[in-house]
Amino acid sequence: MLRKAINFLSNSPTAKKLLTDTPFTRAMSKQFVPGETVDSAVEATREDNALGLKVTMNYLGESVEDEPSARAAADTYIQLLEEIGAHKLDANVSLKFTQMGQDISESFLAENLGRVLEVAERHGIFLRFDMEYSSHTQRTLDALEKLWAQGHQNIGTVLQAYLYRTEGDVARMIELGARVRLCKGAYSEPAAIAIQEMDKIRENYIHLMKRLVSEGNYPGLATHDPKLIGAAVDYVAQNGIGAERFEFQMLHGVRTDLQKQLVADGYNVRVYIPFGEMWYPYLMRRMAERPANILMISRAAIGRAFGRG
Repeated sequence: MLRKAINFLSNSPTAKKLLTDTPFTRAMSKQFVPGETVDSAVEATREDNALGLKVTMNYLGESVEDEPSARAAADTYIQLLEEIGAHKLDANVSLKFTQMGQDISESFLAENLGRVLEVAERHGIFLRFDMEYSSHTQRTLDALEKLWAQGHQNIGTVLQAYLYRTEGDVARMIELGARVRLCKGAYSEPAAIAIQEMDKIRENYIHLMKRLVSEGNYPGLATHDPKLIGAAVDYVAQNGIGAERFEFQMLHGVRTDLQKQLVADGYNVRVYIPFGEMWYPYLMRRMAERPANILMISRAAIGRAFGRG
């Protein structure tokens, strides 16, 4: 019920106006979203790189329905990629196909995304295609496979452990050789297609994690859940899998103590740095993904305010 309520608030213009005007909500947003510009994301990336953390940068936005807005989003990504290349940052980039114009037309998506791919490949920067609602899952994977067949192979995607279909998608991405970020799942989906109980989602995550770490191409294990992190650490130790074979992925500004400890223990850790004006729906989804995140986010925001982040 709480997850549904948060998802409702994320889509409510009235709730957005009320909540975005509160100092505490703004403080929470700054904990996760360093700013609204490329420069703010670059500066946050420098800071995280200095701590030994890798980064994936994301310009917030999705469901773009007009060509000028989609082209503007692509222009922002091109600027971001040029900055990563110029400053030699340890960073890659994540984007959504609907932000690039997938819902306008497949031909427009190919043209607009092609501009971003060209710059990413010129700088040797990995490009991740984020996953959206289940209505776009197959379209996202189809688009990735088409690009892969065209020779664009410095790309990967995200798979969500709560979807029943994900085991088959994991097998296909392993067969293809594409990199996968595995997460629990952040969107509200019906019981017919998605696991609803958190314990069962965790079980499926661990099952999929084991296969990806054993057979996949440098998977990203996106979680702050200590049970899942512990399961991954135990599995690789028991099976002689080197830390260079995968990476943990976490949110910028959350559990930096844990991020630093994992780095000190020899693991690769990548933090997700989003930026842009669309921070409100992003923040709400992070809370809806796991209602316990509300407490985690609040603690992190307070800790940062008092210099304990």
